[in-house]
Amino acid sequence: MIAPQASATVGGTPLVWLARIGDGLDAQICGKLEYFNPGGSVKDRIGAAMVGAAEARGELVRGESVIIEPTSGNTG
Repeated sequence: MIAPQASATVGGTPLVWLARIGDGLDAQICGKLEYFNPGGSVKDRIGAAMVGAAEARGELVRGESVIIEPTSGNTG
């Protein structure tokens, strides 16, 4: 897949079976590989959702508005 922009790759991260962790358990365990998101974090999802919601409300206009992100790791 060739994405038209980085934001198009947020979400849809793969699951992998964690067979050794589940050995001897009556369950199958898998892990979600959120580091496959463009920013390498689960926080990419909430960031994309916040921007999308602000655009839908008309508070953020593509090509006109400026986003300032002042935090250093806590999603604001």
